[in-house]
Amino acid sequence: MPEMRFIVKWPDGVEEECYSPSLVIRDYFEEGRRYALSDFLTRSRESLTIASDRVRQRYGFACSLALGQLSRIEQRAGDFTDPHAEIQIKTFLL
Repeated sequence: MPEMRFIVKWPDGVEEECYSPSLVIRDYFEEGRRYALSDFLTRSRESLTIASDRVRQRYGFACSLALGQLSRIEQRAGDFTDPHAEIQIKTFLL
């Protein structure tokens, strides 16, 4: 199963490398694009859940790395209270 990493730039300027066990991330995000925090969270939840489900279909168990990544994204997003905060997808790494 092809995995990928993607670099996220948080509203405070910190860049973070994130993980997905599936290329489905590319169906939900575009390189260089900025997303409102709520939209970013919705897209992250959907794409990483699908990625984990694909692992489950193939190997019989959910992907703990994908679910852990989602948990870290949700936790980090909680640091921002500005309703206009944006997250940028800097790049995809294959």
